[in-house]
Amino acid sequence: MNTYRIYEDLRLTLGEEAAKSLAHTLGPMFEEARNAVTKTEFRELCAAIESHNAVVDTGFARLADAQSRTEAKVSELAEGQSRLTEAQSRLEGRVSELAEAQSRTEAKVSELAEAQSRTEAKVSELAEAQSRTEAKVSELAEAQSRTEAKVSELAEAQSRTETKVSELAVALGSLTNTVERLSIRTDAVVGRTFELQFRDRLSSYLGRFLRRSKLLRNDEVLDAIESVLDGEECDEVLRVDAIASGLVDGVPSHVVVEVSSTGDTDDVVRAERRAAILRKAGMVAIPVVACEAISRETALFAQARGVRVWCSGTMLGAAG
Repeated sequence: MNTYRIYEDLRLTLGEEAAKSLAHTLGPMFEEARNAVTKTEFRELCAAIESHNAVVDTGFARLADAQSRTEAKVSELAEGQSRLTEAQSRLEGRVSELAEAQSRTEAKVSELAEAQSRTEAKVSELAEAQSRTEAKVSELAEAQSRTEAKVSELAEAQSRTETKVSELAVALGSLTNTVERLSIRTDAVVGRTFELQFRDRLSSYLGRFLRRSKLLRNDEVLDAIESVLDGEECDEVLRVDAIASGLVDGVPSHVVVEVSSTGDTDDVVRAERRAAILRKAGMVAIPVVACEAISRETALFAQARGVRVWCSGTMLGAAG
């Protein structure tokens, strides 16, 4: 039996390395035994074979143990492979999701790029508008400068005007005082003129109201009643504008007249008070306000107080 034949017989069972080692050992031994084999040599050969078999058995045991570990390792590798396959599957799913997300991101980036393009266009428009605004502001600044200069001129003119107005105000105040004094004097003159005119024409003015009228002097009336009056009341009688006697509705009476260009409530009150003084002295006295003009309110006030009003030729009447 040659070495190659031994190797081929053992290779499939023991593996390449063990078969090769055993073939190298047994080949020469079989060759030598075939050439010259004695019992002693045969026993020695058997002992060698047994020894070698023990080695082989030990090798087989080690190989079996290694095979067991290899199979365990292969099992672990299979499990690892399975886990890797699952991980690979998950990874592929994740990669797919990332691919979709990437697609969406690219779409979003595209939208952002378009928006950016529009923004840049808008910014360009705003820049142009800003340029126009700045130009307009510059124009307005120049106009403002001109306006301020004009305002300054107007302020100076205003100052001169205010000075002139102040001077005119002083002059107007003086003129107003003069006019007021003249007005007072004029009113006094008009009132006095109207009073004299009324006294002079009393019978024609009051002819329908006071029959057989006679204008009396105030001191004449005072002489008749002074004994029953105090000093203040006597002064009031002397200040009456006109006192006349005659018949009012057929009754002998005295008419106490307050004369004024424009009748007012003071005239009404004075006529009422002074007529009351004559009545206190026992006379029949009727208060009358004679005027050229009177307000409706004053006329109503006189009517409520029982004072007759003669206004521009008309007797307005009194409370009944």
